Amino acid sequence: MGQVTIYLDGESEKRMKQAAKAAGMPMSRWLAQLVQEKTRSEWPESVRAAAGAWSDFPSAEALRKGAGKDTKREAL
Repeated sequence: MGQVTIYLDGESEKRMKQAAKAAGMPMSRWLAQLVQEKTRSEWPESVRAAAGAWSDFPSAEALRKGAGKDTKREAL
């Protein structure tokens, strides 16, 4: 496991300590979790689970119906 040194201004350090304490975890774990959340390359499971959750939400085709046609692209 890697170790990282960071430098924070006093106010940022105070807010980080408060946030870690409120989450009930050490600052290092809180920071590691923050880095994991901010560098994630896929949607969280809670977001993926919401797909299709609204039965009355229009389909992609219905949303695009009145949008018209795309402009023809130039060849490369």
